[in-house]
Amino acid sequence: MTADSTLLQMKYARIVALLAQKKGIDEEKALELFYNSDTYMLISKGVSDFHCLSDAYLAEEILLEQKK
Repeated sequence: MTADSTLLQMKYARIVALLAQKKGIDEEKALELFYNSDTYMLISKGVSDFHCLSDAYLAEEILLEQKK
């Protein structure tokens, strides 16, 4: 199943805001972190309905990716 592009863009913005808040960085750096993550790739390609997961969960996944 694929998500509506407008809804995905809104989800991306919420995830980026969460990343900025959790890491204490500005949203520009958070945006870079988001777009360079494997999680973003999975969401954007519609793999395993990742877009259905909560924003907080996806933000945590990206933070975990970064630690690896």
